Amino acid sequence: MLNLTPHAITLRTPLGDVTFPPSGQVARVATISSPTGLIVAGVPVIRNTYGPVSGLPEEGVECIVSDMVAAAVPGRAGVYAPATGSSAIREGGQVVAVTELVAA
Repeated sequence: MLNLTPHAITLRTPLGDVTFPPSGQVARVATISSPTGLIVAGVPVIRNTYGPVSGLPEEGVECIVSDMVAAAVPGRAGVYAPATGSSAIREGGQVVAVTELVAA
């Protein structure tokens, strides 16, 4: 499985840990920021919308991507994000392994 994040992803399974090293290629979602106004002390407020995804392989190639990328391609087969919620394994507050993957 191709890891399209910038860091290693460790999947903890009943048979042991499987680590997917970063591939060197990162899938990303374009972000478009639009100003919406100012708040206290003139701090600008923006609204982000998300555009196209770049860096995904051809359909059918299984890959691990960020949650944001997976959300931007709903239903695309073979695209997964690490499940970093309550099922994730944490040490010192940091995720060190996941036990599940989230389908796009």
